[in-house]
Amino acid sequence: MKPSKTAPTNSGSQFTRLGHPSILTSEQTATPRTILESFPNPAPHRDYEVKFVFPEFTSMCPVTGQPDFATITIEYVPDRKCVEMKSLKLYFLAFRNKGIFYEAATNQILDDLVAVLQPRRMTVTGDFAVRGGTAGIITATHDQAVQKRRKR
Repeated sequence: MKPSKTAPTNSGSQFTRLGHPSILTSEQTATPRTILESFPNPAPHRDYEVKFVFPEFTSMCPVTGQPDFATITIEYVPDRKCVEMKSLKLYFLAFRNKGIFYEAATNQILDDLVAVLQPRRMTVTGDFAVRGGTAGIITATHDQAVQKRRKR
């Protein structure tokens, strides 16, 4: 059965890329956050964890231009919205030709997902492949309750 192209997001718009070719525009690759889509949390009354593992993340070293490979793991407790999985895959693909350090990539992924989803909690881990004899593992976290306490 073919997925619906008209499933509503929390904002009332429609999934625009489901069932369509996965071609990213220059605007989407320049601003990857615009690729992310969401849907209403089916169980907002409960805390539960969603985990996505993307073992094919690629970006470019901003110094050497060499490709950097990583496994990106996202773990989050949704509040009102959940991320749509195909849009997440396309979002990751937008980094393929982007010159960005490990730390910046991991934190940008967290910031973009938090901006779109506003989860209760989220952790993004970038497990970058060995280069120059060194592996890099970057972990960035967000906790909605902690953020609210800091604003007081």
